[in-house]
Amino acid sequence: MIVVHVTHEAVEKIGGIGTVIEGLTTADAYAEQATRTILLGPLFTTDRPLEERLGEEGKIIYSSLDEVRPPEWRDKFSHVERTYDAGVIYGTRRLQEPYSGRGVEVEVLLVDVFHANQPRLNLFKGLLWKRFGVPSHDFQNTWEYEQYVRLAEPGMEALRIIGVDGTNEPVLILAHEYMGMPTALKAVLDGRPNVKTVFYAHEVASVRPIVEKTPGHDTMFYNLLGREEIRGKTLEDVFPRVKENFKHPLVKAARFCDHVFAVGDFIASELKFLDPHFERPGMIDRVYNGIPAEEISLEQKLRSRSLLKEYARNLLGYEPTWIFTHVARPVLSKGIWRDVRVLHEMEPLLKQRGETAVYFMLGTLGGVRRGRDVRQMEQAYGWPLNHEEGYPDLCGGEEVVGRTFRIFNETHTAGRAVLINQWGFSRQACGQRVPEETTIADLRRGTDLEFGLSVYEPFGISQLEPLSFGALCAASNVCGCMGFVREAMRDEPCENIIEGDFLRLPKRIELEELLSLSIQRRDEVESLEGRRLADLILSRLPRDEESLRRRLNEGYALAQQMSWRRVVREYFLPSLQKAARERQDA
Repeated sequence: MIVVHVTHEAVEKIGGIGTVIEGLTTADAYAEQATRTILLGPLFTTDRPLEERLGEEGKIIYSSLDEVRPPEWRDKFSHVERTYDAGVIYGTRRLQEPYSGRGVEVEVLLVDVFHANQPRLNLFKGLLWKRFGVPSHDFQNTWEYEQYVRLAEPGMEALRIIGVDGTNEPVLILAHEYMGMPTALKAVLDGRPNVKTVFYAHEVASVRPIVEKTPGHDTMFYNLLGREEIRGKTLEDVFPRVKENFKHPLVKAARFCDHVFAVGDFIASELKFLDPHFERPGMIDRVYNGIPAEEISLEQKLRSRSLLKEYARNLLGYEPTWIFTHVARPVLSKGIWRDVRVLHEMEPLLKQRGETAVYFMLGTLGGVRRGRDVRQMEQAYGWPLNHEEGYPDLCGGEEVVGRTFRIFNETHTAGRAVLINQWGFSRQACGQRVPEETTIADLRRGTDLEFGLSVYEPFGISQLEPLSFGALCAASNVCGCMGFVREAMRDEPCENIIEGDFLRLPKRIELEELLSLSIQRRDEVESLEGRRLADLILSRLPRDEESLRRRLNEGYALAQQMSWRRVVREYFLPSLQKAARERQDA
């Protein structure tokens, strides 16, 4: 079968979807079934040099933008360019799974959507409204919406030109999130019997801002989701402002796809709350994400841990007992204040034991900083232990986390919080205090605990990345990965896993009170849970080599049950084959 991934990460891995595509395509079983893999997406910038157009190790076959126009392709693609007033870039790039090192070559197809044949585009938008109820007229001034609508028609035409059409092979159009939906809907309109469409739900974009922007966050929303009072109601009935979200109509239109892949259990429930059409039996399959499953020795663990402790000593002047980490973008959904609350509750417990801990938060909202800027900040005021607001330091929303950590550090001594607002973990990326041979792999291998107490987390690969390296992994029960954890454990609990529960309200409350749940009520829940988690974490941290070795063995055994290899064989491919056979009766 031919698999087309429609994604905003066709050239670069920006976030979780790129990680998923890497994990899928580099698995052996995927290669056994997929005869071709094509990444389709819009061109985001025209100012890159030719050699970087398709990212590292990318190879250009055809590019109207760069005047790379071999005759055999020029005659074919010129039809697309004339008809849609759009440019085409076609080539290949290499995907590589960072832990196993396994790599594969895939095809890449980009459409330059900065121009468009407006009358023809308007006809397509009219069809989106008439057939699927997608009101493009409400969002056509929102570029994040507009560019994906512009991608659909020339993208499908370009796919036919490179040989996707005219074959008896099944063609699977995987619409990764709302970004891929206009292309999937174009495929539905075309109605070719061998072309099937899948909405790959990495989240429910209609739900995320509701959870993030209401004071009650997950404590409100997921208690609401199970209430009898909302039976028969839709998301629009309860939260009518969701219609203002430009992503919402595209996600809602996913009901017209042949199939839906949900990366977590809550995703399926959210989609059914979004629109009752998603209740159709067999329409939604759980297709969990995978996690790294790499076996390391106790010696490797201790080496990476010692590098992190040396870095902490270079920053703080002493070597902490424990290293805690959280690798994620420092955005509201990650619940970083919950990490700090747990650290606060640990403070007297650490002091009683005569122990200390340092918490490294690694993530950026301001892009990757230049090495010379990092060195200047390090020398001028002790970055990353200390920060200043404004680029090249705190910006783009990092300011809130920076202030929170500063206040915490001023009032606590046993635990310290360090925001490394950078990507990558090396001396070049993060300054001269990082031991010379350190890499980001050491940050994952050497940590004692990875936090991930998110308020909205459709899956959460990062929470579990250090699992096979013997770390404790603390994730909230709304994280989609916890459903996979429970399935993989098979009634045999693993002490490496610590599940946070921020949904337990002291008593049942009325629907209206739940909808308007205050920060104060949520704070009561989080205080109680923070105290429980602090006790549990400190009771499970390994304090001798035998305990650490057991953590390594148990973590690796569980990670194997959640590996990409297993996900592809037991979840992804069976669901993909099912989608290839089925056709929704629209």
